[in-house]
Amino acid sequence: ISGSLELLQTRMSQGRLTDLDRYINAAQGASKRAAALTHRLLAFSRRQTLDPKPTDVNALINGMEDLIRRTVGPAVHIEVVGAAGLWPALVDPPQLENALLNLCINARDAMPEGGRITIETANKWLDDRAAKERDLPPGQYLSLCVTDTGTGMTPDVVARAFDPFFTTKPTGQGTGLGLSMIYGFARQSGGQVRIYSEVGQGTTMCIYLPRHYGEADGAESLPDLAGAPRAEQGETVLIVDDEPSIRMLVTEVLEDLGYTAIEAADAVSGLKVLQSDVRIDLLVTDVGLPGGMNGRQMADAARVGRPDLKVLFITGYAENAAVGNGHLEPGMAVLTKPFVMEALASRIKELIAAS
Repeated sequence: ISGSLELLQTRMSQGRLTDLDRYINAAQGASKRAAALTHRLLAFSRRQTLDPKPTDVNALINGMEDLIRRTVGPAVHIEVVGAAGLWPALVDPPQLENALLNLCINARDAMPEGGRITIETANKWLDDRAAKERDLPPGQYLSLCVTDTGTGMTPDVVARAFDPFFTTKPTGQGTGLGLSMIYGFARQSGGQVRIYSEVGQGTTMCIYLPRHYGEADGAESLPDLAGAPRAEQGETVLIVDDEPSIRMLVTEVLEDLGYTAIEAADAVSGLKVLQSDVRIDLLVTDVGLPGGMNGRQMADAARVGRPDLKVLFITGYAENAAVGNGHLEPGMAVLTKPFVMEALASRIKELIAAS
């Protein structure tokens, strides 16, 4: 990334503006890879911020089926067996989609000559013995299992499969973080991952998730940026972040969308603005802030006087405690760094439009 930016700066100072796209594309590609790596490391250490929602796992799989087929290619036959009456799970849907796609890619890689992948869901009552075997409390779970007809794994590979950076793939292919990320995500969601494998026969990877008592949410449509409404007259957003570069980028996005932006570098000065009578339609704040008060505490204090204040937390690692044990009040949302600017813009619009 820094190499591309240095060359970009050099070419601009020389007035050579013809090749700039090459350096910009190289920097963007590298930063996307860095972002993916960061998310996986955070997931493995169970420090990423999850945004759990009651989820119909069968519907989620059906929505992914086309993408999975395109990803694994024509040599692999995909079969989906969704249990009737599957219980909902309380999970972060994009993270579960990510986990499922990763499992299918691993399955494909274990079948170089092609084969069959079966994606299966089931309701499970785990009694004391079954729960102990899976290192879970006894109770009701649903399982999402991906089975391949591939090469299988030896017991010592199974034992190390969840270690970060352990990989059986050739150098330059795979980071070894796919399974460790799935493990971190499952554990943080109150569940578990288990591997059942026989050399030469194939492998089954099962994610166990606790049953959620309640209805699953309907599928959300993806925000369309082009058609999204611009700011109404006078709509104002307060940005609180101790990193000037983040404040600058968020302010630029907001001003492009027609919002008035106010900036603050810490929670104390942010709270001063929030406790004044300035119009604020949305608070965008980092969670980890200097000065003894974090972003969640500031937002909670601000809501005493502004009960309907919409809040968007942007955070790099925020252990769940920082966002209040992962529990968000209505009108609050989380965006995990690193994020693309379109994601920020659409989140801001959704929150303000909902008011």
